[in-house]
Parts: sequence; structure tokens; C-alpha cells
Amino acid sequence: MVYDDAISSCYNPFSLSTPNFIVMPTAAALEFFLPSAPLRCLTPLGEGNINETWRVDLAGGEKRVLQRLHPSVFPDPGPVLHNLRRVTAHLNRDASAPAITFRLLTNPVGKDHFLDPAGHCWRLLTYIENTRTLTHLQTPEQAREIGCLLGRFHLLVAAIPPTELADPLPGFHCTPGYLARFDEVACNRSPSDQREACCFHIIAEQRHTADLLERVRHRLGFQVIHGDPKTANFLFAADEDRAVSLIDLDTVKPGLLLHDLGDCLRSCCNRNGEGHADPDATVFDADFFNAVLGGYLARAGQLLTPTDRSLLVKAVGLISFELGLRFFTDHLAGDRYFKVEQPGQNLQRALVQFHLNRSIRDQEAFLEKRLRQLL
Repeated sequence: MVYDDAISSCYNPFSLSTPNFIVMPTAAALEFFLPSAPLRCLTPLGEGNINETWRVDLAGGEKRVLQRLHPSVFPDPGPVLHNLRRVTAHLNRDASAPAITFRLLTNPVGKDHFLDPAGHCWRLLTYIENTRTLTHLQTPEQAREIGCLLGRFHLLVAAIPPTELADPLPGFHCTPGYLARFDEVACNRSPSDQREACCFHIIAEQRHTADLLERVRHRLGFQVIHGDPKTANFLFAADEDRAVSLIDLDTVKPGLLLHDLGDCLRSCCNRNGEGHADPDATVFDADFFNAVLGGYLARAGQLLTPTDRSLLVKAVGLISFELGLRFFTDHLAGDRYFKVEQPGQNLQRALVQFHLNRSIRDQEAFLEKRLRQLL
């Protein structure tokens, strides 16, 4: 195959644990999308916990993004691809689009996805030049930029009827469902160390909050949402603190605005980032909360219902609890969902989220006051 030698000469395995398994299907995918195109280099891109992503540098200087969908997370790629086509087409044809939006590319005969012999789905995307990602924010200005961009994104996709999108991940953001899965995995299991004991304790302490949004769903803002608007899914301009694109649209679906806004705040207001080494030091930053919300409300505050506003702070805590629950369940189940680079990484991630949840609860009255001032 034309790409085998080129990949082996420039491929950087980065942190991938099974490069031999990945390289050969990658070559087949490149041959499918870019037959005989001279390849200069193939480099792992981003730090996502789910899909495998590479930047493809062609000899002529052009760049592309090649992705393989996680086969366990997205066993049926059809809904993902349908949503991606619909949303990117909508954003790319709208002159008031929030920023640069990537496009789904096709091979010479018009096919936009490739299934390798193992049944894994691949796609090729445009590469957005002169940008950078942030694993955690450093200034309130960056936080406000993210809030503004998420608000503009919500306003634009609100024009897409929710019935036109599929649900690629049934049960996603349904906290009671994740709690039931935890109970199934953890049944009759005792903590193996103090860190696991801490997780078990916080889950027992907070399990009563799991249905907070589900029981009032009919009074909450419901429309097309991003699904995973964490800090790392916002691209900033390479040379300034300006958010230019919202990427990773695999989780786009009909859903609650509070799921998106809560997840965005959970991620942006954890200044240490989601993978830091000292979970006990995790703090929810109230100034960043103010900045993200200030940006969002200035753009899309009218989308929020009265119930959205009354539950917003609690929703941020719920999403951090939910993600901690998912990380810890995956740890107990043998790390089958989220990618890990070393044993115990999902446990560490869970502890960060649980301590973030505790920090949010400790500041709840103060955060509510900040929200009232913004509104």
C-alpha cells in the first residue's frame, strides 16, 4: 500500500499503546480518502478520551484531520455521520456562523466514511489552521470567549428542528442511568484503597441528586446541543485569546441546554485541568464562572427558561458528579470506555471530578449570588 512506508518513517506513536494495530488500518483509510496523494507526515492530534485523531500533512503543504470513531462508544456510526453532515452544512452556509467550522471531506467518488476490515469507521475532515487548544484556562478573558462562542453556537443550531437529528448516544447525560450502571458494576465490591473509598463515599453522599434535571425536564430548555463543550473542544487563535471554533461534534444531539452549559462551566472553571496529579487541590473558580456565564448570557441568555436559571448552579455540580461517576465506573469495569495511558488514570480523573463537585457545593450560595447579579 502506498502509505505504509511513509507512515512508518514519520509516524509518531505519541501515547498510543497499540501503534501496530492502528498503523495498518490508518494506511487503508488514507488510501481510501487520498489515493496516491504524497504524504509527508502523520501525527497524533489532540488529547481526546474517546476517538483516535491524526493530523495528515501532505507533501504539497495541505493538512487534513483523519479520525477513527471509537468502536465501542459508537458501534453504529450512522447517526453520528448524519448529525455531522446536517450540523456542519447548517453552520457552513450561515454567514453569521459562530466561527470557522470544519467540513466533512469525501474521497474521489464522493464517499465520506470508510469502514476498515474490523468494522471501524473513519472520516476525513478539514484542518483549521493557526489555532491552538487549551487543556485548562488561564484568564477570565479566555473564559468569556468560550461563553460567547457557546452562546452563539446554541443560537445558530436552535434553528435546526431537534427531530432532524438522531441520538448517537442514547442515555448520554442521563445521570440516573449512569448511577444504575455503577450499582451494577460495583455490586458486592469493596474499595481496594483509600482513593476508591473516597469515590464510594461521595457517590453514596450525592446519589440523591441524580434525577435533579430528569424530574423537571419538561420545564427546561430543549434543542440541538453540542453534548461535550469542554475546554479542549474550543479552538483559540494561535496568537491571541480569541475562540474561533467549536470542534468534536460527535455528541451533537437533541438535549437540554443545561447539560451543555453545566458541562462547559464544569470544565472551564477547573483551573487545574481534568488530569492534574492532586485531586484534593481541585477548586471551582468563581471568577471564571462569572466570565463564562457573562459571555454566554450576553449572546444566548434568552434561550434559558426560568427553570434553567433556577437550577443552573446545581446543574454544574450534577455534571461534575455525573462525569466522576462515569470515570469511576469505567475504572471498576477495567477501563473499557475512556482511553488511559497508565493504570489508575480513570480513578484519578474520577477523584478530580468528585472534588470539583464538592467545591461547587461549598460555594453554591456565592455562585447563586453571582448568577443573580449577571441576570
